[in-house]
Amino acid sequence: MTRRSPYLEEILRLDPVDDHTRITQLVVCYEFPFDTTRSLEMAFFRTYAIPEIGERLDSTQEFARRAQRRYDDTDLIVSTLVEDGYDSETGRRALRRMNQIHGRFPIANDDFLYVLSNFVFEPVRWTDRFGWRRMVENERLGIFHCWREIGRRMGITDIPERYEDFERFNVEYERERFRYSDGGHRVAVATRDMFLRWFPGLPRALGERAIYAVLDDALLDALGFPRPTALERRAVEAALRLRGRALRLFPPRRSPRLRTAGRRRSYPRGWRIDELGPA
Repeated sequence: MTRRSPYLEEILRLDPVDDHTRITQLVVCYEFPFDTTRSLEMAFFRTYAIPEIGERLDSTQEFARRAQRRYDDTDLIVSTLVEDGYDSETGRRALRRMNQIHGRFPIANDDFLYVLSNFVFEPVRWTDRFGWRRMVENERLGIFHCWREIGRRMGITDIPERYEDFERFNVEYERERFRYSDGGHRVAVATRDMFLRWFPGLPRALGERAIYAVLDDALLDALGFPRPTALERRAVEAALRLRGRALRLFPPRRSPRLRTAGRRRSYPRGWRIDELGPA
């Protein structure tokens, strides 16, 4: 029996330009919440492979000292934008807070563009590899137009108007700019170790190799991480694909998976948008 999703049926009826917010919410909160979260967690590492970004993040010492809080802050701001919509009252507050945080640093427009592109393409790539189904065109385009509008409201310029052009920028940027830096390596290690602390019963060596197995060789080299063996890579990828196939046997999610709901490790007593990010 193949899973039949009413959310996909709605997505196919929507316009990816006019209805991009709704499409993105359905993708992230109903169809692929696990895949979206995991893909964006791994996308952290891709930004560290850009020396200018990795060194800048390392210079703040925020990840070395408060990696979990920096993760939670980013997750909550991004999730608010998607779950509530960037034009909602809370969405506008999240955008304002994100711009305040970024405004402290001299960040090049191309670096902003690259980070923005990861929010579009990493969930698509991960889901096509490991999801219970591949994304359809309306989903890919809806996510693209949603993040394009968010980027425009962040003051990012020269955002390509076409999905294909933005993807080409993403691929070429990585090919030209990925390289090792000490700062990028240190931030990557801090992030890796944070992820491993979520699973205290997991042997550290096993957890490390599992993370490396879902990262491509060019990224691993740029971060100074060892490459996994072919067997390790096949085993981890097979486990993730098996999970995706198993989901086809289950009914669609009845309620949205909201990242902004519930307790967070850094904010056990609750959180406020204007308190997210460094003081």
